[in-house]
Amino acid sequence: MRRALVLNSYAMPQFVIERQVPGAGKLSESEIRDLSLRSLEVLREMGPRIQWLHSYVTEDKVYCVYLAPDESTVREHAQRVGIPADRVSAVRRLIDPVNFS
Repeated sequence: MRRALVLNSYAMPQFVIERQVPGAGKLSESEIRDLSLRSLEVLREMGPRIQWLHSYVTEDKVYCVYLAPDESTVREHAQRVGIPADRVSAVRRLIDPVNFS
């Protein structure tokens, strides 16, 4: 079962984006804020067809979770912001401990 947001009776697929960002874990709050604001600006321009849910920052990578109609929309967003989208994977299932307790 695919986890998706229903928007106007249309299920939005969820994607995980892997971004190679050397030194990501050492970015300052100001740098993260600037990057986030640029991303949000492009998201507003692209309209409700793409949404950023959250991101995980590791030492040299950032993993972002988005809702979008397809991979090309995710890649368009990354290109317009000027950030990498090294791997874009559609979420096929969401599992957590609640599923098995």
